Amino acid sequence: MKRVEIVGDRLCRDRVSTYVQRHRVSRRVVIASLLPPATMLQAALSSAAVPSAPAVLTPLDTEDLQRITAYLNGIHTMTARFRQSSSSSGTATGGLWMARPGRMRFEYDPPSPILLIADRFYVYYVDKQLAEMSKVGLKSTPAWFLLRDPITFDDLVITRFERGANALAITVIEPTEPDNGSLTMVFNSKPVALRQWMIVDQQRKTTTVSIFDSQFGVALDPELFVYHDPFAAGRRQYQP
Repeated sequence: MKRVEIVGDRLCRDRVSTYVQRHRVSRRVVIASLLPPATMLQAALSSAAVPSAPAVLTPLDTEDLQRITAYLNGIHTMTARFRQSSSSSGTATGGLWMARPGRMRFEYDPPSPILLIADRFYVYYVDKQLAEMSKVGLKSTPAWFLLRDPITFDDLVITRFERGANALAITVIEPTEPDNGSLTMVFNSKPVALRQWMIVDQQRKTTTVSIFDSQFGVALDPELFVYHDPFAAGRRQYQP
């Protein structure tokens, strides 16, 4: 009976470990992600090769681009739920908080131990399970486009402007680094509302983040966007 209990316990631990690994979000995918399942329009955008030549915008496209720019600049604070998917790391969910300019918090639901904080200068990647933290400059991440003030498309190359059923999708690249990948944002068109973004990285791997249950103009605690080292006490404990 004892051996059966030990074997059963090991099987349970193995299953839990496998589940966590399958649902673990890699650092590359999390940093890259820095928004309902994809429509046919969105699927076509994410699977196609990323062009580098500027798109030719019609007068209607230009008018909609102005509406989108005004909408994005009108977002000062936001909370939402998100669903993230990628070809390499599966699907994860969580909550996000944003306060422009420069601040954002992504907190993933269990079993993922990942927390992401942008504080105007850096993006902190925290793995609570491994007690590890790393950081990168905010301006080097895709999140910078949505967090800067003002938001403008003037310094980017718009390579696609697509229309679907109550949907507008815009794909942009950095003109100085076109091989670094692209950012595609998908909006409802009437009224304008951000509902999804997709990152295609240098390896042409796609990460998609969809947002829902969004709230705007809410008061947010500034502490949400401050990185506090949760591992400091443990390090002090083991210092000689």
